[in-house]
Amino acid sequence: MSQGWKITVIVLAVAGVLSTPLIWLLNSPDAGQLTGASIQAAVGIAALVWALFQPGDSHTDDTAVGTGQARASGGGTAVTGVRRPKGRGSGSAKAESTGNATATGNDSSAISGIDYS
Repeated sequence: MSQGWKITVIVLAVAGVLSTPLIWLLNSPDAGQLTGASIQAAVGIAALVWALFQPGDSHTDDTAVGTGQARASGGGTAVTGVRRPKGRGSGSAKAESTGNATATGNDSSAISGIDYS
């Protein structure tokens, strides 16, 4: 969960815990209003606890510098750089001075740089 969403959930949870139950409780609530206030406060507290225990976004920068000499054959894959399958990962990806990725044979592939496939 991103930091922005976490803050949003926490603010809304605190507002939910304090707003309507506080108004209801100040006006001598009947049994139904007291039950509603208790449920709303419990949901707000549960949302607050849930947001506090969510892990933050992991921000990783991938860097490959001065790579080379990768060979693939017989259906293999050679990558001289950074591999991020299906664009996974956060942060930047950087590959410098890559080269020498060689593929021979059927279904072999060689990538020099950043692989997002």
